[in-house]
Order: sequence, then structure tokens, then C-alpha cells
Amino acid sequence: MSTPTPPTSPAQPAQRAPMLSTADALATLLGAAVQIDGTETLPTLDATNRVLAVDVVSPLDVPPMNTSSMDGYAVRVAELSQGERRLPISQRIPAGHAPQPLAQGTAARIFTGATVPLGADAIVMQEQTEAAGDEVTILHTPKAGEWITQQGADIRKGATILPAGTRLTPQALGLAASVGCANLEVVRRVKVAVFFTGDELTMPGEPLAPGAIYNSNRFTLTGLLHKLGCDVTDYGIVPDKLDATRQTLRDAAQAHDLILTCGGVSVGEEDHVKPAVEAEGRLSMWQIAMKPGKPLAFGAIRRGGATDAGARTAAQAADGPGAARAAHETFFIGLPGNPVSTFVTFLLFVRPFLLRLAGVRTVTPRALSLRADFTQQKGDRRNEFLRARVNAAGGLDLFPNQSSAVLTSTVWGDGLIDNPPNHVISAGETVRFIPFSELLN
Repeated sequence: MSTPTPPTSPAQPAQRAPMLSTADALATLLGAAVQIDGTETLPTLDATNRVLAVDVVSPLDVPPMNTSSMDGYAVRVAELSQGERRLPISQRIPAGHAPQPLAQGTAARIFTGATVPLGADAIVMQEQTEAAGDEVTILHTPKAGEWITQQGADIRKGATILPAGTRLTPQALGLAASVGCANLEVVRRVKVAVFFTGDELTMPGEPLAPGAIYNSNRFTLTGLLHKLGCDVTDYGIVPDKLDATRQTLRDAAQAHDLILTCGGVSVGEEDHVKPAVEAEGRLSMWQIAMKPGKPLAFGAIRRGGATDAGARTAAQAADGPGAARAAHETFFIGLPGNPVSTFVTFLLFVRPFLLRLAGVRTVTPRALSLRADFTQQKGDRRNEFLRARVNAAGGLDLFPNQSSAVLTSTVWGDGLIDNPPNHVISAGETVRFIPFSELLN
């Protein structure tokens, strides 16, 4: 007697890998980012927003001598304490002039920033004196050190005033100049190749055919990249074809640190970027549990001639994954095509990744705890980033349309509310707000 054959079960669909949390996705990106090789020396005046490659160590004290903090008179406190109030003026000391030692029983006319003469131990501001001819009457008994800025009060010789990895703000350039730095060694610019996919994309100034849209993302992304100081190669709009996408990836991989694409990373039949990346390199991450911006891809593209897997494995074992990547691959990040998704994912993921490539150590934007002056009736299963702005009362107003296609919200708003998954926001509640001022510099 034969054993009955059990009924055949219908084929089960392949299980998709769970989406990464935003924190895990950022950790993956930053964990892979290794500072690029190469530096250049620039005049300090031309180094705004560049990243220091080496520490700036002060070769001198700042100020390099005791200076006056006020316009007034340099005196000896002991002489005033003995009752001597009317003193002859023995010298006049403007800033930038070397004084003589203060003669006994005299006062020196001195100006803000000028060197305090040897022997003087206080400055009496001119408002507390009465001058007549070559004499001055001191109306105030100062304490020793009053209105004197001591040598080295700001910076001591040998102190590291700007560590490597500092992104050079105007005030940082001023600090470097204050210790005499005419030139600074900085990390070279990060080289980024960018292209856009979508047969529907049209450039402004061209006729808009039925079904077409203007390519706003090209302007947003290239503007953001230039603001970060990147060296940008714009490959423009690539046709929605697998072979064209693969060829552009191969071309872009040759001389760039990062390839950044926009669109084509979803799962539609015309989304060719993901399969092109898998054919020309590797994909390490795809899809994040965030709204807007779920289909964000991260990986790397092989550079020309880097087909020897054994050589790549040996390099990785010897020098670590970052060194192997630098020699044989170019990083790849694929952004979603909806304009708000493009903008938000760039700010939250591409910006810190690029800063880390450039050697910046602190890449986390500062967030504020602010009051929500609105109610959001329904949470989302993903981590939401809501466009909002600060109102006159110091609370937050929410843009009424949070669609990923509504680019108006990014201009109207002045930051993002970082709303956890499945969380409903009630009016009066404190929320986490990341200002655009933290994300756009």
C-alpha cells in the first residue's frame, strides 16, 4: 500500500529583510566612512569651511604682553595708596608702540590695547580721572591688575587652539590669524559625482512635455554639495535604462570619493539604479524605517581594473576595510526621487557621511526641545521627520501638508521634528526639533 502524497503548499514569497532604523542606518554609514587621503595648504583668508588636516599649535602667548583694557592712565597702586593723587603724565602710549618703564611718581596716558609699561600694575579708566595740561588727578584707587589683560590670558604658547578635524568657521580663521598663521593645511575637497534618473525629468528653460516634471532635485543636491565645499561633477539626467545607468556608474567611479544618485532606488520596473549598483559593485544597505525617505541605498562601485577579488581581500586584511575601499571602490549613496525625501535624507545621512570623509569628528547636529503647538492625530510605524517652524511664542507650527512631494514645506519650515515611530503628538508636548541651521552648514 503506497503512502499518500501530502498536498503541495503554495510557494511562499521571499521575506524581505527588515528596514533599518535611522540610528542603525547612520551608524552603518559613519562606520564605513574613512577620512580621504590628500591635503593642501591654503592662505588662511581662503580656508573658510575647509577642514583642518593638522593641529594648529600656538607659537606665542596671546596677548604677547600685558595690555590695557581701557583708555585711561597706567599707575602704581602703592603710590596712590599713599595719598598721592595728582601725578605728572610722563608718557603717552598708543596701541602698537613700545613704552618706556613707568617713572616713579608719574602716570602714563594709555589707550585700549596698548602695552602696559614696566612698573605699572593697574589702569585707571579716564572717566575716573581729571586731566589738566601735563598732569592728571586720579579720583579712584584701583586694585592691582585692574583693567590689565595679562600676557597669555587668551592663549598660552604651545596650546593646541584648533585640533585637526575642525571645520573652519570665520571665527576659527580669526583665531588662527591671532597666533600668526598665514597658511593652513587642510584636507582636500571631497570629490562627488552626482546624476539623476527619470525619463520624466526636464531642465528648467526647456518645454515641459505631457507627463514631464522639472528636475528640482538637481538644483537642491548640487547646491547642498557646494555648500559643504565638495568638488562636484554633475553627470546630469541619465536615461531610464540599465546599461546607461551601469555605464555612468563605471565612469563616475574612476575619480570620485562618492557617487550620489537621485531616483531609481525603489522596486519598480523602471528603477534601474539598485540592480546597476549590484552589477557594478555591492549594496550594503537598502531601505530605512523613516518617513520621508525609505528607499535609501548605500554601497560601493568597483573602480576600473579592480576585478581581482584576491587582491582586494588581501588589502582589506592588511589595512582594514576603509583602506581596501579607498584603493578599489568608490562609495555609493542612492537617494529617493521625491523632492522632500531627497532633501531630508541628504541632510540626515549624506551630510554627516561627507563631513566624516573630510575628517570632521563631530557630525551630529544639535537638537532642541521645543513645545508642539499642534496636534498630530496619527503616528506612523516609521520614524517621521516633520517639517515645522518656530512661531512667535517659541513653539512649533506644523506645515499642513507633509507629503514627500511638497517641496514648499522645506522653504516654509526652519527645521525637522524627529518623531519616533507610532507616536502621536499632542499640543503642548515637548518634541525633538533639529533646526535647518544645524543641518545646512
